[in-house]
Amino acid sequence: MSKSWNLDPIFYPKSVAVIGASDVPGKVGTAIVVNLRDLWSGDKIYPINPRKPKILGIKAYKSVKDVPDEIDLAVIAVPARIVPHVVKECAEKGVKGVIIISAGFSETGEEGAKLEEEIRKIANDSGIPVIGPNCLGVYNSENKLATIFNPPDRQGFPKRGSIAFLSQSGAFGAAVLDWLAENRIGMSKFVSYGNKCNVYEEDFLEYLAEDSATRVITMYIEGVSHGKRFLEVAKRVSMKKPIVVLKSGRSSRGARAASLHTGSLAGSDEVYDGAFKQAGIIRAYSMEQLFNYAKMLSMQPLARGDRVAIVTNGGGAGVMATDAVEVNGLKMAEFTDETKKKFREAIEKGVFSEHMSYANPVDILGDAPPERYEVAMRYVLEDENVDALIVIIIAQSPAIREDIVEKISSMKVFGKPIAVVIPGGSFAKRIARKLEENEIPTYETPEDAVDAMAALIRYSKFRSEGSNRT
Repeated sequence: MSKSWNLDPIFYPKSVAVIGASDVPGKVGTAIVVNLRDLWSGDKIYPINPRKPKILGIKAYKSVKDVPDEIDLAVIAVPARIVPHVVKECAEKGVKGVIIISAGFSETGEEGAKLEEEIRKIANDSGIPVIGPNCLGVYNSENKLATIFNPPDRQGFPKRGSIAFLSQSGAFGAAVLDWLAENRIGMSKFVSYGNKCNVYEEDFLEYLAEDSATRVITMYIEGVSHGKRFLEVAKRVSMKKPIVVLKSGRSSRGARAASLHTGSLAGSDEVYDGAFKQAGIIRAYSMEQLFNYAKMLSMQPLARGDRVAIVTNGGGAGVMATDAVEVNGLKMAEFTDETKKKFREAIEKGVFSEHMSYANPVDILGDAPPERYEVAMRYVLEDENVDALIVIIIAQSPAIREDIVEKISSMKVFGKPIAVVIPGGSFAKRIARKLEENEIPTYETPEDAVDAMAALIRYSKFRSEGSNRT
């Protein structure tokens, strides 16, 4: 059964041994050493190779036991059959944490499962947390620790951020790392944990709940090993930080594929769905949705209710956002008489065109410059009937300038969640990047923005009800 582990030696090691280190191009052991050498802020790298005195210019050792220094973390990339022996040597050396990259264990059948059980016993008896086997490893953006076996010319690594990502699948995890790096979405920590030798999902949740670098925990899972404990921990952690889960194996064929992939027992999807809701876990159904939600939850405050206002310079986009509000079970905010009066007086003063609409959505028309947005957003956010705001910018309008970023960012003083819809090419993307640097999440469609806002509102409700229960 799972126990609480100290995972600091795995994420913040002072020294790393690579067992199975190589200097042959294309080898897993080569890429790991290269990534550590070129990215990691530490410098105590100990390649372990019985046949070579040096690996990529770094002194190598025949065994981990020959290293004169203490070893915090050992990364193992050797054939499955010799992994138990290597883990035993790590235990004898006093290694504090192990990552087993090697495949060929419970995912392959009975013989592999026996090897895995042997490793588990050695590790548990020695008190060593083991990530893997059959995994990609970890990445910590804080110290650039990357035990990933994909070479740096193929694998992108995200900038520093506040989203943690746990993945049962190494290949999917690698793709996500690349996708996040390409889309300039920051990450705190990444873990590909594979077959779960003795460190399980709930252990990572407990660790990340106390991790100051992480605001949101995202997960890709195929199944959990200790359902009851996982849900107990998740419910506790969800009261502190949001957990967003993408679970595969929803269909019967998908569930079978999951069992063949990581030896996972996927279980009934309906059971997972109900359990997730009870634990306050936010469920996503695609990679894009997973990170749409994570962006919103990591950047914005909790919502006090479900009443949404929309400010737009495009009438059609405002209608689409309104549809999405209803589809997601949210409410369109009804403005107070005081807010309506503010808009009427602003029209009389020429701040807004007489053709604008201050019903919700607020359509400030296609020629609206940033100053008009600023007034409309302020009026809306000052309204006590408004819990959240969706701002739509059709950036192709000649009136839009890059200083709209400052106007929107200044609205954070109201303490209400804001999301921006800004579709388009390079100019729109430049504004979107600047907004996200200012902790304002952006989306390319009204549907995505409202869907993410709905996830934030559902989570806010869970937190509020949980606080009331306690």
